[in-house]
Amino acid sequence: MTTFMFLIKSSLALIILALLLYPPSSIAAKQTSPNFVIILSDDQSWVGSSLKMKPEDSRTKSDYFQTPHLEQLAKQGMLFTQGYAPAPFCCPTRRSLLIGQTPARHIYQKDQKNWTSNFRKQLSLPRMLKQANDNYQTAHYGKWDMRFDNVTPEEMGYDISDGITGNSTGGGKGSGGPSANNDPKLIQSLTERANNFMKLQVQNKRPFFIQLSHYAVHLDIFYSRDSLQKARSMVKGKKHTLPEFAAMTTDLDKGLGALMKQIGKLGIAEQTYVFFLSDNGGRLTMPGQKNKKLPRNYPLREGKGSMYEGGIRVPFIAVGPNIKPGSVSRIPVTGLDLFPTMADLAGYSHQLPNTLDGGSLKNLLQNQGRGTIQRINPYLIFHQAVARKAQTSLRLGDFKLIKTWDGNRLELFDMSKSLNEKNNIAKKLPSKTDELHKMMIQFLSEVGAETRKTTFKKKNQ
Repeated sequence: MTTFMFLIKSSLALIILALLLYPPSSIAAKQTSPNFVIILSDDQSWVGSSLKMKPEDSRTKSDYFQTPHLEQLAKQGMLFTQGYAPAPFCCPTRRSLLIGQTPARHIYQKDQKNWTSNFRKQLSLPRMLKQANDNYQTAHYGKWDMRFDNVTPEEMGYDISDGITGNSTGGGKGSGGPSANNDPKLIQSLTERANNFMKLQVQNKRPFFIQLSHYAVHLDIFYSRDSLQKARSMVKGKKHTLPEFAAMTTDLDKGLGALMKQIGKLGIAEQTYVFFLSDNGGRLTMPGQKNKKLPRNYPLREGKGSMYEGGIRVPFIAVGPNIKPGSVSRIPVTGLDLFPTMADLAGYSHQLPNTLDGGSLKNLLQNQGRGTIQRINPYLIFHQAVARKAQTSLRLGDFKLIKTWDGNRLELFDMSKSLNEKNNIAKKLPSKTDELHKMMIQFLSEVGAETRKTTFKKKNQ
C-alpha cells in the first residue's frame, strides 16, 4: 500500500469515526440552539400599555400610557389575548417560572413542610437548557425575589446574576418616589447589562438565555424627566390619570426598545426567542392618582392579589423564528408554559418532570396561534393561601371557577361572554360548577396544597 493510499484510508476512517461519535443531527443541534430572552415586567396591568390586548376591543389598552415599543413587539410576533401569570403576586410567579410548576405545589408562605429545601433540587430553566446543550450561557438580571429560603440564582443554575434582589433593590415602596431619576427603576442599567451579555455570547458563538426581571412598574414611582414632560403634555384618560406612572411605564418601554434594537444590531433575530409578560396584574390603587372615573384595570375585575382576571391576566407576547409577525392567539396560555416550550424549542432530549403544569406552545407559535396545548391536566389552575387571601381558580375552556375559601363561596363565569366577571352563573349551571369544583379539589389534594381551613395530606410524597 502506498503512503498516499494509506493517508486516504486513514482520513476516511477518521471521518467515519467522527460521524459515529458526532452525527450530523447532534452537530446541527449544537450549532442551531436558539437563544431565549424572558422579559418580566412587574405589576403591569393587562391594560397597562398602549397595545390593545384584544385587537378588536379598544377598552383593552390604556387610555393614557404610551408604549410604542411594546406595540412594535406585538407586530413582530404573536400576541396572546388570554395570557396568564402563574399567580396574582410577585414571588410565587417568579418561583413558578423558574421550575414550571403552579404555586399550589410550592406555596411561598412556608406552608408546606420541606419545600424551601426541596425547591433547590427542582429542574430549573437554566439547568434544563444546559442539559439540552452545555454551551448555553445563562443570566438573570433584576428582581429575583425568592423569599424565605434565600436561594440564589447561581444555586438554581444561572451563570451570572444580580444576586438575591427584591423590591427594595430597584426602589420599593417607601424609597422616596414619586421622583425623577437618571436610571429609574434601574431600567437602563439592567438593559445595558443584558445587551452586553448578548454581545459577549454572540462573539463567543454560544447560545444564551436571559431572564430580565424589571422592577418597573412596581411602586415606588421613579421616572426620567423627559418621559414625565411628555406625559404631562398628553390628555389623561378615564382609568389612567397619573403622569408620573405614565412616565415610568414609558421608561420601561424604552428599555424594551433598547434590548430589541441590540438583538437586531447583533443579527440574531432569526435565532432568538423573546417572551414578554408581567408577573401579575396591575394594582387597583395608585397613590396620588386623581379624577379617575373607571377602575384602573377596566374592563377586567379587581387587580393584583385577586383570582379575578385583573389579578392574573397579563400582557403576553412571543417573538422569534417561525412566528408569523402580527399573529394573534386567543388560546389561554400561562407563564408555566414557557418551561416546556423552551425545552421543546431547544431540543431537550430527556424526559421532563411529571410535575410540570404547563405545556409547549411550539405548535401555536408555528401555526399562527392556532392549535391545542398538551398539559398534564386539561385546565389552568391558580391557588394561594396562608399569608394571602385563600382563593383558588380553575379555567377549563371558556369556563372559569373561583373558590373563595372564607365562606366556601363558588363563582362560575363564561369568559367568552363575561370578560368583566360580573355574571356569576354557578347557580344556573350547578353541574358544570360541581364538575370544575371536583377537579379543583382533586388537584389540591394530589399536590398537598393548603388553605386556611383545610390541609390536604399529600399523596405520593
